[in-house]
Amino acid sequence: MKNGVNNYLHKAYVVCVILLSVACVGCGNDQKGHDQSEMNKRITTTDESIVRTGAIDLQMIDLNKDGKVYQDPMDWNVISDVAGKCPLCKMELQEVTLQEAKDNLIENDFEVKNN
Repeated sequence: MKNGVNNYLHKAYVVCVILLSVACVGCGNDQKGHDQSEMNKRITTTDESIVRTGAIDLQMIDLNKDGKVYQDPMDWNVISDVAGKCPLCKMELQEVTLQEAKDNLIENDFEVKNN
């Protein structure tokens, strides 16, 4: 009886390990070999008007001069003065103050123009 239980537990353990391995491999395929900071800096051919490169001038982006902009919390260099979606990842842009946007950019290794 004890051998039967041990054999059952062993088989259950092997099945769990296989399922876990498949789940981990399946979830990680699209991220293999990607550095998140490099992904944040990528440029694509989709609506690049709000995908910022080089030294980012937040004062220039804040067209209505209300001290706030809309920034993507995944692609930090996607910044607009109006609400919308990120052309890279399709996430909703979130309203942040200019200081918050600046802090996010610096923290994620983007260059910010000093005003």
